[in-house]
Amino acid sequence: MTGSGMERARHWQYEELPGVDLLRARYVRKTFVRHTHENFVIAAIADGVEVFGHRGVDQYAGAGALALVNPDTPHTGRAGTPEGWRYGAVYPSPEVVAEIAAETTAIRGTPGFVSPVLDDPYAVDLVHQVLRAADEGNALAADTLLRVAVTRLLRLNGGPLPQREVRTAGARIAARARAVLEERMAEPPTLERLALDLGTSPFALLRAFRDAYGMPPHTWLTDARVRRARRLLDAGTAPAEAAVAVGFTDQPHLNRHFTRIVGVPPGSYQRERKNVQDVRGRLLVPSDAWQNRQLSQTYAPTTEEGRTPRSYATPLESGSP
Repeated sequence: MTGSGMERARHWQYEELPGVDLLRARYVRKTFVRHTHENFVIAAIADGVEVFGHRGVDQYAGAGALALVNPDTPHTGRAGTPEGWRYGAVYPSPEVVAEIAAETTAIRGTPGFVSPVLDDPYAVDLVHQVLRAADEGNALAADTLLRVAVTRLLRLNGGPLPQREVRTAGARIAARARAVLEERMAEPPTLERLALDLGTSPFALLRAFRDAYGMPPHTWLTDARVRRARRLLDAGTAPAEAAVAVGFTDQPHLNRHFTRIVGVPPGSYQRERKNVQDVRGRLLVPSDAWQNRQLSQTYAPTTEEGRTPRSYATPLESGSP
């Protein structure tokens, strides 16, 4: 885990849960800028309140509630109280959720969540149990609990996602603009140049793009750059090289935007990925740090149900905005 002061965060993967990212964090002053995820967001609030902008409305998720965001849905995030918020989150891919939905629900079409906030302490506990099982290397429990949690959430708050159809001329122009930005991510054109190449005006393009993707082109581009940087980091590219490859001026530039979107600096993110890769093909032997975590949890104060979410004790490293 990485952190600074009272804020803690760990963003990692567990090799026995392919297609799923994991996060455990406590944030106080942290503010997530508008961004999207390729995966689903299932964030289980343990303490405090998170406020997140979702489809033009501020949503409030407190202890015992879940913040639920469908893939490619722009949203923000910040503390709703001076004390901040503490939570654990799983980020299953659309393929993982679709597989679970097909087997355990009657949802037809592409499954997703209907409401962005759901009060369900039981599901919150399930999410934290998934994280705990992943920490302990208990593959059977982690996989089982994840499937139970996703099934419960889909049955309580699931439905088919509306299909996006490009019908209007503005939507078609926005899609063409997005394709250009994806292709020229490291050296994007100006808004005026992009509009001219697409046969429209800058403000008409700006309106069309915001209507189609929920954010202006420059914000979308930053989000897309961070997504691509994550893939490069996952593949072993050094953060400084990844920064330049996706169009950031240098690594500090990447650090600032990466932390505002992912929640941890790129160096910490990559180290967790490397840890997952390094254990493949090797016997897993509990480290001293792992054993210390188990002891700290054993003697930590418990909740009324006798369970405690895992430790959030390692501080965030520098690189936050």
